[in-house]
Amino acid sequence: MADDAVRVQVTGVVQGVGFRPFVYRLAHDLGLAGWVLNGERGVEIHAEGPSGALRRFVESITRGAPPAARVAAVDVRRAEPIGGSAFVIRESRREDRPTARVAADLPVCPACLDELGDPERRRFGYPYINCADCGPRYSIIVGLPYDRARTTMQEWAMCPACGGEYHDPADRRFHAEPAACPACGPAYTLRVGDRIVRGSRQAVREAARLLRAGSIVAVKGLGGYHLACDARNPEAVRALRARKFRKEKPFALMVRDVETARGLVELSAEARALLTSPARPIVLCPARIELEGVAPDNADLGVMVPYAPLHHLLFAAGAPPVLVMTSANRSSEPIAYDDVDALDRLAGIADAFLIGERRIARRVEDSVVSAAAFGPTVLRRSRGYAPDAVAELPVDRPILAVGADLKNAITLVVDGNAFVSQHIGDLEQSRAFAAFRETIGDLCRMYEVRGDDLLVVHDLHPEYASTGFARSLPGDHAAVQHHHAHVASVLAERGAWDRRVVGVAFDGTGYGEDGAIWGGEIFVGGLGGGFARAAHLREAALPGGDAAARFPVHAAAGFTAQLGGLPDLDAAPFGFPPRYRRARELVR
Repeated sequence: MADDAVRVQVTGVVQGVGFRPFVYRLAHDLGLAGWVLNGERGVEIHAEGPSGALRRFVESITRGAPPAARVAAVDVRRAEPIGGSAFVIRESRREDRPTARVAADLPVCPACLDELGDPERRRFGYPYINCADCGPRYSIIVGLPYDRARTTMQEWAMCPACGGEYHDPADRRFHAEPAACPACGPAYTLRVGDRIVRGSRQAVREAARLLRAGSIVAVKGLGGYHLACDARNPEAVRALRARKFRKEKPFALMVRDVETARGLVELSAEARALLTSPARPIVLCPARIELEGVAPDNADLGVMVPYAPLHHLLFAAGAPPVLVMTSANRSSEPIAYDDVDALDRLAGIADAFLIGERRIARRVEDSVVSAAAFGPTVLRRSRGYAPDAVAELPVDRPILAVGADLKNAITLVVDGNAFVSQHIGDLEQSRAFAAFRETIGDLCRMYEVRGDDLLVVHDLHPEYASTGFARSLPGDHAAVQHHHAHVASVLAERGAWDRRVVGVAFDGTGYGEDGAIWGGEIFVGGLGGGFARAAHLREAALPGGDAAARFPVHAAAGFTAQLGGLPDLDAAPFGFPPRYRRARELVR
């Protein structure tokens, strides 16, 4: 009986997550011939063999996919058998503009952790350990489809031992593109003034000693540098806050393990699941204790557990079990991720620099989430989440949405998939604006989107920095009212294209369609027919203009100025800050 054949196109997060090795092993187990490769849309497969085996093969592609994969669609078509006798992994193929989803960075897996701590294994203590199931992805990718030659690991050729694992179907590093070892891969060094400690294990041990001694260490991670110090050392925390020019904003914490986290915060089952999820975000939880200077006047602490091999090595080397682990920057600047820039910008903040040789392709900060009544709330979407597609839009042309000026992130729509970038920051700061431009160029290059093809969407506010930059770009342009965009994005993420809703947007201020500043809007409508502004907060003066979006007491001063008979809001029990009093004076 002649064999049947199928051609399969798998889309979703299927590159950089061990999907080709999974398909290879599945095909071999079922006795199928053919090939699998990374293409511009995802993973392409040709399989041939008995019809029953092919049916089981297709059924298993979704059911048994690797844990980090997220299969969006599996398109199966009949094909002509080519008479192959084996199943192979082919070189990646490019024929058109890429649309494949880029995998987010993955935390080190249990198998690699066991290997990392085993003195008998050749990757013992190696901070760049990874395999097909874990390790860097988005932070090292420079082009698609995903192959080593299109990552920042292209500078290191695999040694014979690593090459043997890479080509061995039985090995978990089978086609693991960033795979390396101490003999052939990048390493870490420690700089303390003019002194340099070479060798990864020696550098990590010295960094841990400095942290115990109260020093501030700049640590190069997956998507940029962190500034780390002992969270239980008030002097170190005060020094970090002073050097970083960070007045009141809380610091994030990295704890040695989940049990250590339980001693610091009220850790619900939902929060624990977030803390140990593949994204490994910072999770906001109610504080059980107060750590002096870490989160002043804040009822919550933001905690995360180690996600990179380097973090586990630091704790194993004796680093304090609770570390402040904050973005390496001065207040309001973007995180430093380039070594030269970090040494320049962080001089005077860090006492030492733990520097890794592997280049970071793009800055990716830690994500921040909380467990809420209706599921996780993402407060800062970055490492572990970006740049996954958050919605599928019924559009054919590419769309670039540049976002607003505060807490900026951009979105690029390719082949209907809305890819949201990592958190960028507030664009009034020059370095953040430079990062904004860099991120737009980066995503457009990765997906080979040309300006003439684009629909560029920007905020209605004519004075936003993002609006001005958007108008300078080629292509067609469209302006969207800020609060309309918030309501529409919720519907788009849920695929509610035909639903009419009452949408409520309480998100500070936004430039309105009538030229006034809007804030506190109730809309009625939907994505198909647009939105009507049905109700809103009454109009009031906004002392300081756009400053009211950053400092809510400015907005409060504008509203309370219209009211009579108010008590003294500066006094107890209200205790409004001095900024409120100054704002009130502007509207008298």
